[in-house]
Amino acid sequence: MSKKNRNKDVEILDEELVPAEKPRKKKKKKKGSGLLGRIIRRFFLILFTVIILVLAALILAMNVIFNGPSPAAREVLTMSLLEPSATKWIPGLFLEEDVLDSIVNSKGEALKEETTNTSLITINKDSILSGSSDEWEGHPDGVYIERYSGATFNAHIMVVRDPSKVFMGRSAEVYSTAIPGKRLNEVMAEADDSIIAAINAGAFNDDGTANNYVGSVPAGIVYSEGNFICNQYRGNIPVAETGGGFVGFNDDDILVVAKSMTEAEAERLNIRDGCEFGPPLIINGEVNQEAYNKASGWNPRSAIGQREDGTVIFVCIDGRQAGSVGGTYKDVCDIMIEYGAVNACNLDGGSSSVMLYRDMHGLFGEPGEVQMINNYSVLQSQPRRMPNYWLVRTAE
Repeated sequence: MSKKNRNKDVEILDEELVPAEKPRKKKKKKKGSGLLGRIIRRFFLILFTVIILVLAALILAMNVIFNGPSPAAREVLTMSLLEPSATKWIPGLFLEEDVLDSIVNSKGEALKEETTNTSLITINKDSILSGSSDEWEGHPDGVYIERYSGATFNAHIMVVRDPSKVFMGRSAEVYSTAIPGKRLNEVMAEADDSIIAAINAGAFNDDGTANNYVGSVPAGIVYSEGNFICNQYRGNIPVAETGGGFVGFNDDDILVVAKSMTEAEAERLNIRDGCEFGPPLIINGEVNQEAYNKASGWNPRSAIGQREDGTVIFVCIDGRQAGSVGGTYKDVCDIMIEYGAVNACNLDGGSSSVMLYRDMHGLFGEPGEVQMINNYSVLQSQPRRMPNYWLVRTAE
């Protein structure tokens, strides 16, 4: 064999030794996967567009109200946004500082007396309204609840026969930002059957966030069951917006409402349970015109008052809902006047407003169940954490 042929044979042999490459199979696209992706992308694009359009419409509507021809609408919207901790910054985007100040500081005549005259209250735990009709018939636990409708709100009125049964509950023995406050539904779940009602109370450390330290420590003076508890974060009480205030019961079960309170004054007045918030609504039968005529927003509200016979009145106004946008200080005053309050004070409201009742007699549902009486904001999934709250023991 020639050299040339040998090389050719080798080349042929080498080619036979190299395995032939298998043709690659094309990956089959899953049927419909491209269509699904396009649908998802278009859905989120449409959703994003709708959100932008809604926000733009909301901003435009607020601008029209803030800078429109109606001062009343401007005042209501401004105060509705200034009062909650999370939305305080919004009015400043539309209004000059001097205009904001003029709205916030609008007020009427100040109260002539700044502290409750306890001699005007005569405790009568078995009070009769009029004639032979017993107000407490059918309410052996000493509590009844009524619904009240206003122009822009629905309210819930809890009337408590015996003021000695009302006291200040606490979320912790020692307050600390490391110990979260409690939600009132948790408080009622943990309490025994002798505790039949609860409503939010005073101010607390709140920076508008959802952190656990919000609602952990109360702001201002707190007394509970005859003991001075604390006096922290005094600067966190929104005095400029609420007008300041203190409300509490003394050892004679008389509700003391005051425009301000020091520890020394509280000791002198024998305060057993109390907290700071405001503004005072009624003192010694006189309506606080500063609060009554003050520009205040449509928001959830809570308040406490006392009749001349000692009966305690709790008010809880629903707000931030389609069927109840909320009430003003004037609305709360009007309710308290209608229910006969001689002294009354605004409590922490907004997203803190909550009222619960342990229905031992099956008036609202199954006997023994804790009922959520009010409807809190649709923006909330559950009640807020708070460090202190008014509790009511059964009269039975």
